[in-house]
Amino acid sequence: MNPERLLELLQTVASGKLSPADALDRLRVLPFECLDGATVDHHRELRKGHPEAIFCEGKTPEQVAQIAERLAQRSGGRVLGTRCDTARAEAARRALGDEGFTYHALARCFTLSLTPPTPAPGPVAVVCAGTSDLPVAEEAAVTLEFLGHPVDRVQDVGVAGLHRLLDRLPQLRHARVVIVCAGMEGALPSVVAGLVAAPVIGVPVSVGYGAGTGGFAALLGMLNSCATGLTVVNIDNGFGAAMAASGMLRMAAEYQNRQNESPKG
Repeated sequence: MNPERLLELLQTVASGKLSPADALDRLRVLPFECLDGATVDHHRELRKGHPEAIFCEGKTPEQVAQIAERLAQRSGGRVLGTRCDTARAEAARRALGDEGFTYHALARCFTLSLTPPTPAPGPVAVVCAGTSDLPVAEEAAVTLEFLGHPVDRVQDVGVAGLHRLLDRLPQLRHARVVIVCAGMEGALPSVVAGLVAAPVIGVPVSVGYGAGTGGFAALLGMLNSCATGLTVVNIDNGFGAAMAASGMLRMAAEYQNRQNESPKG
């Protein structure tokens, strides 16, 4: 929102023509900023509880840098970029500076954290079936940590060696939400969902031989699971799984806070 529009809105509230609650509702849908090839949403955090992230794949390094710079200026120095290679990350680093900037090579993400995130509920267990699933699992883990959620990483516990998973069962049962990334036949989320009470988010991964068809076999396997409490996101979408887990936890915490604040009869 530009200063003129914000001042006009504040003057309307001050005059009594608009209530503070109605003004807040207007702020939830305003504003955005038009850049070269991008329209940046600066009020997503007000509406959703988290700032807009940059999907870097397909953008030029210059576009990534420009968007990151503008988001940093309006978000208190907090930016997340996903699906980012080294060239785009370096362009963002040059625009943002070294302070608070991290490139997470395995996750293919960059983060700028000049201010710490507000502590968020957790922990979230981020589980991967095999080492080849780690990039997708790390995308989920980095996203969650950027949002302030504590993360427990549980790696290389696929169904080909079920004893490895069972050894980590206490850790999984402690989690508030479990994200499970698996390629091949995608069986691991079904197994986990049958063992824990927390919601389980399955992430099919495009890892496997020819009949796996780039993650479709894992996707269909997860969608056809008989385990209860399992939901599924798109192939390789660790970011989407993290955002879904964050939304679940934040809404549950908000509901609990309202219950605690309500008068006791």
